[in-house]
Amino acid sequence: MISTILVATDGSEAAAAAERFGTSLAARLRARVLGLSVVEDRLARGFSEDGLGVQPPSPDALAGYLKARAEGACRRVSERSRSEGVESSCDTADGIADDRIVERGQQADLTVVGRDGNDAAYRTGLIGSTANGVIHKSGKSVLVVPVTGQAQGPIVLAFDGSPGSRIGANLAVQLATRLGEPIHVFVDSKDKGRAVARFEEVRGIVGALPVPVREISSTLGRPDVKIVDSAREVRAGLIVMGAYGRNRITEYFLGSNSAAVVRTSPIAVLLAR
Repeated sequence: MISTILVATDGSEAAAAAERFGTSLAARLRARVLGLSVVEDRLARGFSEDGLGVQPPSPDALAGYLKARAEGACRRVSERSRSEGVESSCDTADGIADDRIVERGQQADLTVVGRDGNDAAYRTGLIGSTANGVIHKSGKSVLVVPVTGQAQGPIVLAFDGSPGSRIGANLAVQLATRLGEPIHVFVDSKDKGRAVARFEEVRGIVGALPVPVREISSTLGRPDVKIVDSAREVRAGLIVMGAYGRNRITEYFLGSNSAAVVRTSPIAVLLAR
């Protein structure tokens, strides 16, 4: 049961998408919102003397600016929550952003983060460092929202038979029931026998849902690309998949379907744990 949602924000335009998505989802689930904005230590400390004989500027003004900005981001989360009729509270914290978010996430059932952050315009990677850190460090389910994410539409469940995907299936059932959205179950069907077994397994998990359940299979192409394409085709509002697939070590070091989907999807992705 999702009754508390942590919405993390750095006040950026990209984070605003996570704020909108998280508060809208909380309203539909009748959940409470916890907001958090972190003042990064590495920024607040400013510059230090490096032996070049150049006096660094005082960090006080920068620290004050960052604190005020974090408080402004919290106010925005509170205002969005009020407009959605959602109970909320929002705090600021100092430290390393992903660590503070993961710590606060222990108080919530789901953590919502923007895929990008303040440095999105200058980053060469495809996902922000804070989002990446939260995904890998958190023991809770994490919902990653791109700028284009919209909190309306069907749910696409990516199922590969792994323990993580079973957790994802149960979470998708809960969400579909409470949101009244249909589920589209995606199974990679290159191996016909395995695909049949996976569909049979997920049917047992889904059971007699009061919403439509449709099955999607793919025999060609990369699974991560097909998952995103399928979600686009059905105009999904959410992709649900296990945070870790059948080989957790491979995913962490080399990337995986879930990591690839998070990097490329224009639709919000919920990584279930």
